Amino acid sequence: MYIYFITFGCKVNTYETACMTAAFEAEGFTPTLEKNLADIFVINSCTVTSESDSKLRQTLRGLRRDHPDSVIVLTGCYPQAFPDEAAAEECADIVTGTKNRSDIARLVKNYLDDRERVCSVAPYSSGDGFEVMSADNIEGHTRAFMKIQDGCNAFCTYCIIPYARGRIRSKPVEDIVSEARKLAENGYREIVLVGINLAFYGAEFGKNLADAAEAVNSVDGIDRIRLGSLEPEKMTDEMLIRLAALPKFCPSFHLSLQSGCNRTLKAMNRRYTAEEYAELVDRIRHIFPDCGITTDVMAGFPGETDADHKESVEFIKKIGFSDIHVFPYSRRKGTKADLMDGQVPNEIKKVRAKELAEAGAVCRQKFLQSLMGKEFPVLFEREKSDGIHHGYAPNYTHIKILTKNSEKSLRKMIFYVKIDKIGENCCFGEILPERSILDTNI
Repeated sequence: MYIYFITFGCKVNTYETACMTAAFEAEGFTPTLEKNLADIFVINSCTVTSESDSKLRQTLRGLRRDHPDSVIVLTGCYPQAFPDEAAAEECADIVTGTKNRSDIARLVKNYLDDRERVCSVAPYSSGDGFEVMSADNIEGHTRAFMKIQDGCNAFCTYCIIPYARGRIRSKPVEDIVSEARKLAENGYREIVLVGINLAFYGAEFGKNLADAAEAVNSVDGIDRIRLGSLEPEKMTDEMLIRLAALPKFCPSFHLSLQSGCNRTLKAMNRRYTAEEYAELVDRIRHIFPDCGITTDVMAGFPGETDADHKESVEFIKKIGFSDIHVFPYSRRKGTKADLMDGQVPNEIKKVRAKELAEAGAVCRQKFLQSLMGKEFPVLFEREKSDGIHHGYAPNYTHIKILTKNSEKSLRKMIFYVKIDKIGENCCFGEILPERSILDTNI
């Protein structure tokens, strides 16, 4: 039977979909990219915002309308956080959460036998361990995601994730090594370590993120290690120094900020101040010259004043991020922020988001300009018919080159490139054959 996956949300969800795909294949199902061929649809949901829930419901109803005889599985964060609401979604034949993902194929098989609707959302408990699943081959990707951490203990006032993912849990180091070896065997050269609260990796058994990176660094065939989104409070000097010692480590850091105003950070229950965040950035840049530092910023959090917003804009300018992701605050039922006074009107959120994005765009161009004339090893990921080859530097700068032999693919190859031109959101350069990591005729 053919199975079609729909994934909402973050890189962790992308990874988990790949793991579920492998699990279904092992049970004899055939993944397909053609909706019309599908006998089964699996929707891996996100519930970060109420808008996410709305899109999910639209997708469910559209699938049931267009594919009335297909089996529809709803899984992921939405059912885990709101099991009763998910169970009420009659378009879904099977409803399950973020726990026990490896059981989904069995649930589908049982449903195919008896056609009895299943709602199976197991709650998290304090003794839960990390559910080890693996995705050895992620279709269409040249870099591989590896989930090494799950859950969150932070309880930021705007966030539902602790209820959707449980408390922090980490993948054992030996399982990290095993999965990295399989990915290397399948031709991947870069691994991105991801998690729900990645910087807390190993906290429950006396390890930290550097231990995970060192484990991947030891695997032959893997040339690059990259980190997913990070919370700032766990990025210690000891960890940074260990990461800097790894020849395969890529110095790009997505450090979640949310606000550059201390009053707003306190209202969000974030565990750092703007000053502490700035000090961390300084330390990172000292240890990793030419590193990329990106972030998330929220506009219009409840109680945020014009002065608070301006403070956040100025902080972004001061830090000089290589890129930022701006999003208006979205009320999320079940969180403390949803009940706070001082909810900011949507039209004001939009204006503030625009001003934050404009500040970020200026920083982005300054960062790209700072790379002019420098040389970086670039892992190429794709090419276009116009002869433009696309890749990424270790600091995650998008690099484009034009080769004389446009028909030759550079995908999954690494070459040194000298930056000679700056684009709007990328750099252009030329390959330095004398410094090529791979001996390839181009």
